[in-house]
Amino acid sequence: MHSPSGVQTPATGRPARPAPTRTAAISSIATAVPAGVVPSSEIAARLGVDAGWIESRTGVHARHVAAPGEGLSELAAAAGRLALERADMDPDRLDLIVVATTTADELLPNAAPVVAAMLGAHSAGAVDLGAACTGFLSALSFASASVETGRSEAALVIGADLMTRILDHDDRATAGLFGDGAGAAVLTPGSGGGIGPIVLGADGSTGADLIRVEHADRMIRMAGHETFRNAVARLSEASEQAIERAGLTLAEIDVFVYHQANSRILRAVGERLSLPTERVVDCIERFGNTSAATIPIALDAAESEGLLRAGSRVLLGAFGAGFTWGAGVVEWGGCGARPAGDERSPGVGRASTGPLHPRAAFLDGGGADE
Repeated sequence: MHSPSGVQTPATGRPARPAPTRTAAISSIATAVPAGVVPSSEIAARLGVDAGWIESRTGVHARHVAAPGEGLSELAAAAGRLALERADMDPDRLDLIVVATTTADELLPNAAPVVAAMLGAHSAGAVDLGAACTGFLSALSFASASVETGRSEAALVIGADLMTRILDHDDRATAGLFGDGAGAAVLTPGSGGGIGPIVLGADGSTGADLIRVEHADRMIRMAGHETFRNAVARLSEASEQAIERAGLTLAEIDVFVYHQANSRILRAVGERLSLPTERVVDCIERFGNTSAATIPIALDAAESEGLLRAGSRVLLGAFGAGFTWGAGVVEWGGCGARPAGDERSPGVGRASTGPLHPRAAFLDGGGADE
């Protein structure tokens, strides 16, 4: 079969799957970002372009940037710790920790066991998962299956990336797109609803060369036009597949939370699927593309704004290097307790003028090296 854009996509031919014996639900969501913030005007000046050049092409006005000495594991652990606090869960109750990342501090050890030690999660298995910008959604699929089957009673899923560590800061194609951040979700058995079908896909035959980070220079290189075209087609296709598998229609989805890659991609997907603009979360202007962290960051921002309520049906969608992509349906459960003074401030949508993040944990490691 072919997508509307002409990008060839194989038919899945997948049989219907039996419902799990129990559901997995998101008990809490949390975000951690570095304290340092770099506005797009500063990057534009370095690139020798007008101040609005980056904003008009990407939608990014600012991004959090880790300072020298700040580590990926530290940021991931901060998000995980806050998620556990909001779920009122002791770290020793965790059976599984999955960290989705492309930018672990070292080749070995992986980030997840380091994060588990930082959290004091002494009873948890800990694994890294690499699927680029589709990482959090892939990790959510993996961990929710573990909860559904009873192999885990509690799991922590973290998406975290320090994308500015692998940027060529003089490359106009990528320098203004990316930021650093982490987001985490606690998963527990649900009494109903919860995490529904998640559709994942990949195509290394046409996508492998279009977004790359090679060992030789460890800098991200991206073919923007082809990536854009494929992202819109795959996100649209996967959204329809996931909704069909959930037995729903697009009109029955309350909130659409896509990977925050580029505001133009979000608009194009929304137009292709005829989605109401107010239902599509767009917080990229404050964070940039944080790769595996964008979906949990967007979920946390949407919940802080009151866009997500108990019973809300949420469509998650992601697209990343590989190519990898996916979409899934979640019934929101009204996530955990908020600490006193945990305010809800306006500013998730495209007209955002609020603070960069009203509820995130901030790592204060000094100024940004940009």
